[in-house]
Amino acid sequence: MAGNASRPLRADARRNRDKILAAAVRVFAEKGLDAHLEHIAKEAGVGSATLYRSFPTREALIEEVYRNEVAQLCDAVPGLLAAKPPYEALYAWTRLFLDYVTAKFGMADALRAIAAAGSNPYGHSRDMIQAAITSLMDACAAAGTIRTDISPTDMGAALEGIALTSASPEQRPQAERLLGLTLDGLKARS
Repeated sequence: MAGNASRPLRADARRNRDKILAAAVRVFAEKGLDAHLEHIAKEAGVGSATLYRSFPTREALIEEVYRNEVAQLCDAVPGLLAAKPPYEALYAWTRLFLDYVTAKFGMADALRAIAAAGSNPYGHSRDMIQAAITSLMDACAAAGTIRTDISPTDMGAALEGIALTSASPEQRPQAERLLGLTLDGLKARS
């Protein structure tokens, strides 16, 4: 992120940054690498200068969009566990995971290009997602709603497989079916 990392953003700057990130997810998901930054700024309701002040390069924006999406996905776990029984929280989170994968699908080429240029947009995302899955599965296991012979790593691999085969928006029905099969197989046996 541009700017002084030790100084918090003003409220209006934070709102603009959040609007840019939300618009970028939509535009990148829709247009992929063909997305123009000016279109993202317009979609966010901000000027191009505001976008470039926050994200001086296309790569900086793409990388921050990705990191923000991972953080939102993982940060949802405590709220879901507080609001729902553990298995329902896991179910809801896996749907959020599908949303995340679909959004990332439109940015896949851009993320690969950034990685090829030497940056690591993925950073700790795999660890963060694995920790989220572990929290959800631990809560489900404690409630007795899932099998305990399936590890969070196995569940993560299953989710990655679904993501690899069904990430595009038009494949969402198939992804939902595969996810349903996976979650049904995870349920505790009587």
